[in-house]
Order: sequence, then structure tokens, then C-alpha cells
Amino acid sequence: MAGPSSFGRYTHAIVRSVPDSLAAQPAGDGAEPVDLAKAHRQYGVYTGILRQKLGLQVIELAADEGLPRSVLVEDAAVIQADTALVTRPWEPARRGEISSIRKVLEELKMRVVEVTDDGATLDGSDVLFTGREFFVGISQWTNHRGAEAVADAFRDFAVSTVPVAGSSHLKSFCSMAGPDTIAIGSSEAAKKAMRTMEQLTDHHYDTLTVPDDPAGNCVYVRLGPKGSALLHRSPEEFPSSLPLFQKLADLTLIPAACSEVAKLGGALSSCSLLINKKLDR
Repeated sequence: MAGPSSFGRYTHAIVRSVPDSLAAQPAGDGAEPVDLAKAHRQYGVYTGILRQKLGLQVIELAADEGLPRSVLVEDAAVIQADTALVTRPWEPARRGEISSIRKVLEELKMRVVEVTDDGATLDGSDVLFTGREFFVGISQWTNHRGAEAVADAFRDFAVSTVPVAGSSHLKSFCSMAGPDTIAIGSSEAAKKAMRTMEQLTDHHYDTLTVPDDPAGNCVYVRLGPKGSALLHRSPEEFPSSLPLFQKLADLTLIPAACSEVAKLGGALSSCSLLINKKLDR
């Protein structure tokens, strides 16, 4: 099984182009409407980073105007090693996003597992894999039966549940910033989730606490012999969090903005599904 030694190693990324219908989606928490031109620019920069700076083979699915939130591909699957669990989003309207993702995963010869429980709801943005274990956020979007589907699909790993308040996903405010480092926001909800994870795990993780919850979502990628990179929210968006990332001296820091999909609850990790096809033997 793949574990901590292969954590952060990826060869492929699945992304989906921004549909024009994204602009008509209601923004949350009183945010300004989505700026479609800006969303396209940010998506272009993001996919360019995946290809050019992270060296990934990018599989780009065409935009689907009937699925306005489908750019948030992370919600559609949970992937570890050669196993891909196709999720069951809480929003029925988003379940149409699954079939095209499943097709790509099958073409990549992944072991594709389905959520078969009609009572389960599961968004991939609620699933944090640390390289050692899974934490699944129990949120507005993901329920305990969804977490059980994760446990069934990835039986080599411990799976623990973490309550998430409000309309956030677990990864709205946390992510892995290295093999043993959890980046976490500073809100009460984030602190509570971190305490829960610390109580549930047998492993000690370092924590990188950033002042802004959205900045807690970043993407750690190994660059082979050249070291490792951390894709993080841009300093224009969250200037107070940048000095915290700069303390990670061993990482190549790559800023990226995702303000427009963030208006719909998205984050940096939401916009790609990362896959490692060169699995450790």
C-alpha cells in the first residue's frame, strides 16, 4: 500500500473548465457575484501551474453549462493510490458531475469504487488524507454514512470523523502543508476541528496555523529529486498568512488566487483531482 513515503507524489491532475453558468450561481455569505472573466484567468493560471511548475499531466474536461459547479472536481472523488471512491454529493444537482469523472478514472485504470448507500452524502472537500490516515468532516455536505463509505473503500487506513460547523467543508480551513504538517485556520471552528483531530490520531502532526481560514487550504506536491512545492493562496488575497508559509524553508512556494470559486465555497484543492500513476511497488 502507498503510505507516507509516497505522500505528495503525483503524475496526473484532472480539472474541468469553467462554465459560463458559474456566473449565475449565488455567492455565499454576502459575497460579490462571480466575476466570470476573472474566474477564467484564475483557472488558466492554476492549470498552468499544474503543468509547468508541478510537472503534472493535466486531463482537462470540457466545461458543462448544465453543471455550473463542476469546476470543483475535488468533490466528485476521493483518491488514494490506485483506488478512487466516486462520491455522492449532498446536492442532487451536483450528482450529474460524477459520470464524466468516473469515465476518466476508469480510463486511467484506477480501481473505481462507488458509494452504494442511498442515504450517504459525501463531498470530497470534506476528506483530508494525511498520508497515514483519513479525517472526514461531518458537515452540511457529508454525513456519517458517507464517512463509512470512505472507511469501506480504504480499509488499510484509519478513518476518523470530525464535526464541521456551519456551511464549511473540512478542507475549507485545513490541508496538508507537508508529510506531517497540517495547515489550519484560526477561527473557532478550525481550532475545534484541529483539537478533535489531535484527540483521534495516534500520530503527532506539526501544525501551521494561519490567520485566515481559506489560506489553510493549500496543495503540497513532491517535485521528485528537486524537492517539494506548496501551492497556497496569493498574498493579494491573504497577506497576513504569507509570512507563515515563508517559514516553510524547505518548500518552493507557489501562490495562486481562487477568489471567484471561493465565492461558491471552493478552495485551491477543490479545483483538481491529483493522481499518482507511478505507484510505489
